[in-house]
Amino acid sequence: MLLEKSFRTPCLGLWISLAICLSVNDSHAGWRAGAASIDITPTGPVRLSGYGSRTTEHEGVEMRLHAKALALTWDQDKPVVMLTVDNCGVPASMRTEVLGRIQKAGLALEDARFSLHSSHTHCAPALPGVLPFLFGQDLSGEEQRHVNEYAAFLTSRLAEVVINAFNKQEPALVDRGSGKVMFALNRRLKTPAGYSNSPNFEGPVDHALPVLRVKSADGELRAIFTSYACHCTTLSINKTHPDWAGCAQKELEMRFPDIVALTAIGCGADQNPYPRRELSHAILHGSTLAREAVRVINSPMKPVTGPVTCSTREITLPYDTLPDEAGWRARTEDRNKWTAHHARHFLGMVQRQEKVPDSLPYMVQAWAFADSLLTINLPGEVVVDYGLRFKREYDRSRTWVNAYTNDVPCYIPSQRVWEEGGYEAGGAMIYYGRPTRFASGIEEIIARAVDEITPPVFRAATDKK
Repeated sequence: MLLEKSFRTPCLGLWISLAICLSVNDSHAGWRAGAASIDITPTGPVRLSGYGSRTTEHEGVEMRLHAKALALTWDQDKPVVMLTVDNCGVPASMRTEVLGRIQKAGLALEDARFSLHSSHTHCAPALPGVLPFLFGQDLSGEEQRHVNEYAAFLTSRLAEVVINAFNKQEPALVDRGSGKVMFALNRRLKTPAGYSNSPNFEGPVDHALPVLRVKSADGELRAIFTSYACHCTTLSINKTHPDWAGCAQKELEMRFPDIVALTAIGCGADQNPYPRRELSHAILHGSTLAREAVRVINSPMKPVTGPVTCSTREITLPYDTLPDEAGWRARTEDRNKWTAHHARHFLGMVQRQEKVPDSLPYMVQAWAFADSLLTINLPGEVVVDYGLRFKREYDRSRTWVNAYTNDVPCYIPSQRVWEEGGYEAGGAMIYYGRPTRFASGIEEIIARAVDEITPPVFRAATDKK
């Protein structure tokens, strides 16, 4: 139960104190907020994304999938919308289509003020353009048709839930807090053969759980938004399931039936949930996160104020040296079917005299809620070093870093991870259909872009709060 109650007292002194308190908090009473949820569980057969070992379309529904939207408008400011999706990765192209539908519906939502957060569950349908070489071969015509049909269904549903949230806006109070959850653990373990996907108890982690709370003007809880830096890889079943992120949302919504619970993923590309692989583990992790979120919202929280300054910066991340035609041809003979399939694709491009991309377009996004909260949104599977770095460079008590946001093009390694090598450093680029690993130095390119769009008030060196 939410431990928030109102008290009446005949004592004039207490009434005066209460009036003073309310006048102080009036500064964050300028919000209008609306939240909505929609079911996005596939209604027909479709391949699931996340694991290349699967060979068939999904075998049923273990737990339903959802998309959630939270719309916030400060006073006469323009709205911002946060959309969370139970999917391994929603591509930028789908985000663009969703935004276009929202705008065609007459809602004034700007590109920079819209953030789409994929949960990265590995038990949700594949989407066109994300992990296109995951299965080491092309999908059959029927399988591709089912993927395309689900993508069309999902696009429609995402636009619908945002419109619903937008239209539900009413006067609200918004505040923030932070807790800690411990089930994430670094998964890059150094071995004589390289870095393996195994628990690394000495590796960097980020156990922070930032929490955004939205209440109605009369104090009723309306929405809880959390973010946690951990892969949604508890499960590998061939059935739909939103993993720990969906379990956390379900637990919160069972505790508070009138709310919408949303969960984004932080910089957790090299973090796994432990223990894993059992349904009970996903439930355990979700319940652990939900309990901590409840503790946070029942502790003193800080008001979030507007206006909201939203900025984006388009950059390019260069790839390392590309193979020549002979190099691609040699790789087509590799015994690993994923390597060979990947090489055949790019060899074909070279032979058709098509340009193989030498860089990746990448958009960073930053939202500054006046001087009360900074959220940094990064596309892709971003390793934990980025979240830890930005919390050092900016005031960690007011900085929230999300990954898997607005696009999921591939892994985004830090300079440390790039130098160490391994799956996150470059091995996974095959499954994402990228020609090779990134060149050295992309961490600094990203960090400079983030700094350019972050208000100086959030820099740690100038923080006086």
